[in-house]
Amino acid sequence: MSAVITVAPTGPLATKSDNPSLPTQPHEIADAVAKAYQAGASVAHLHLRDEHDRPTADLDIARRTIDLIAERCPILVQLSTGVGLEVPFQERERLVELRPRMATLNPCSMSFGAGEFRNPPKDVRRLAARMRELGVKPELEIYDTGHLDACLRLRDEGLLDEPLQFSIVLGVRGGMAATADNLLTMVRRLPAGSVWQVIAIGRANLQLTAIGLALGGNARAGLEDTLHIAKGEQAAGNQPLVQRAVDLVRSVGRTLATVEQAEHSLRLPRQSVGQGV
Repeated sequence: MSAVITVAPTGPLATKSDNPSLPTQPHEIADAVAKAYQAGASVAHLHLRDEHDRPTADLDIARRTIDLIAERCPILVQLSTGVGLEVPFQERERLVELRPRMATLNPCSMSFGAGEFRNPPKDVRRLAARMRELGVKPELEIYDTGHLDACLRLRDEGLLDEPLQFSIVLGVRGGMAATADNLLTMVRRLPAGSVWQVIAIGRANLQLTAIGLALGGNARAGLEDTLHIAKGEQAAGNQPLVQRAVDLVRSVGRTLATVEQAEHSLRLPRQSVGQGV
């Protein structure tokens, strides 16, 4: 069974002072994604930064970043509508108008470290409906058990089409702790046929990614999730983290999904002529 590897090169929180290899500008992100693709990633999960390296939902920056990636490699693009804790929902949701193949749908508000991640129910429903209209596949990021229930309610209301695509996020302060027990609890509760991956934040990244792959899930790798390749050793970019995930895939007896295989595995809607970024 093939495994889809997603590279998450930037994220909303870390800065170059945390790790100098963090890509923040469009050309840096595009170069990082291209290297990750060459290493084995088939999906790129994108956060965007402005010229001052602050999280942004600016459509011009998003479009430029995606265009630069497309010039370098055929990787599938997944835009984050999470963007950053200080960016209003109304700005964040506009990113789906670019019609990426996938985009994040965060179902619930929550404490997020020292901040607050606001996803009001009526706004989430509006975004889910718009993504369905545009043919953008939701990547459902769930940080706690109740977030899964919220996604199932959206499904029951006809706002989400099965099979659902989940990212099980572990290790964010305000969400589930990064433990194998929590991962197993969530996997057991997923609807039959769901597609899922583990997003393990910080020091538990390696171990929980390996467990997720052994359980049949997909994997995410990159500087958004961990700034280190080993204890006390910063990652020299995203490529080493992707390569580590590739090695895990092979070590559990699975193969890497190509872009075409990922497109099928993730059940992405077909794009009509003229559609897309």
